[in-house]
Amino acid sequence: MARARLPFSFARDNQVALDADQLLVGPAATVNGLREARRRAGTALKITRLDEDAFQAAFALVYNADEPAENEAAVVFDLEDDEASGKVRDILKDPSDAPVVRLVNGLLRQAVRAHASDLHLEPYEDGLRVRMRVDGTMRALLNRRDVPARRLVSRIKVMAGLDIAETRLPQDGRIALILGGRSIDVRLSTLPGHHGERVVMRLLDRTAGLMALDRLGLSEKEAQHLRRLAAMPNGIILASGPTGSGKTTTLYSLLKLANWQERTILTVEDPVEYDLPGISQMQINPDIDLTFARGLRSLLRQDPDVILVGEIRDGETAAVACEAALTGHLVFSSIHANSALAAFTRLADLGIEGYLTAATLRAVIAQRLLRHVCPHCATNEPTQPREKALFESHGIVAPVDLRHAQGCETCGGSGYLGRFGVFDILEITDAIRASINADTSDSHLREVVGPRPTLTTMVLDHVARGDTTLEEMHRVMGEDM
Repeated sequence: MARARLPFSFARDNQVALDADQLLVGPAATVNGLREARRRAGTALKITRLDEDAFQAAFALVYNADEPAENEAAVVFDLEDDEASGKVRDILKDPSDAPVVRLVNGLLRQAVRAHASDLHLEPYEDGLRVRMRVDGTMRALLNRRDVPARRLVSRIKVMAGLDIAETRLPQDGRIALILGGRSIDVRLSTLPGHHGERVVMRLLDRTAGLMALDRLGLSEKEAQHLRRLAAMPNGIILASGPTGSGKTTTLYSLLKLANWQERTILTVEDPVEYDLPGISQMQINPDIDLTFARGLRSLLRQDPDVILVGEIRDGETAAVACEAALTGHLVFSSIHANSALAAFTRLADLGIEGYLTAATLRAVIAQRLLRHVCPHCATNEPTQPREKALFESHGIVAPVDLRHAQGCETCGGSGYLGRFGVFDILEITDAIRASINADTSDSHLREVVGPRPTLTTMVLDHVARGDTTLEEMHRVMGEDM
């Protein structure tokens, strides 16, 4: 028998929700809501009273629960809203029978539930393939020849307020959604192709909140190190790594550590991924020439103590960041470099002199994100001689057995569930600073830094403990092996 359910809007407005034999009650619950919930349930209910945050979280779970495919129309967007008005659409209200609307909403709902970071719509000659990126890898969501790809793309462009008549040029847009109380910001990008426009949507969960340091994968020692860095009065702290390695999440966590009452904190980002209470955040806009460098210069006139620059992409941004650090500001930023030492070379490539890097840089955090092997379906197999040699070459005792991913319903067939970070925190000592100032070679700089665990060694430690697999290590580390 199907579970009794109150209409979404009614439950939200009256702060009541039916969950099996429970009646979830929020702090603003109404008598009318309680009466209707009991009438609809038809049986005695166990009342669970929750505070505002707990109710919203439970409410989202109830209305995000999987439903049969025939009920997909229960999740739709309000097409009657003025697309240019900037209204937020709630994808759990106002049912519709339009097949295209149902399909778009179903795809978005599945992506949000799977905690996907991106949703890709890829038209081909006579069909459409839809994939989503979960834990850094792509998963198939839909591949059908009977789907009207152009109509789907037009629907999405209308939601983002884009020009549906223009199919020859790339377009960028934004859609603000709500799914069961969760605020989802969708950044949309279209690209013309031979068989139609390709659409990629970046999904940002505004209500996810910042991750605690222990959830990032940091050890207690590393967490203490980050707390000390966040307490520094000035200088630059860089997070380095390839795209998708979690640099922004680390920077936000640092920013949270530095968010003291005595400090003014400002950010310039692309895009603003999380709303940070008490912090002023600015998003760059290249269309009006609001770049990282220009935005950073503007922030310096706002009397900040701490500044977050989403990414150092060019020499101008790097130079302004160094200027900010020299004038007494603490600057957090990210840079594309494969290791902590490679960040020095990258800054030099951007035109920053060694003496300036030495004077301003306080620490570099190199990192990678790896997937946890799924505990529900992983298998153990004896370690092979070749695998054993790999561990021993890095000074690690090889385990008797190694975990291997299989795939089950819980992990969506991928064999992995969730991700964790691996970090190499290099603090700039006087010896390193002197070497950078003298513009010494990379090999001499490595000698000055001295022997230290590499990211590969740290990942191998996790493999030996059964947190992940060798296959995942090779996928993430690649040539760094």
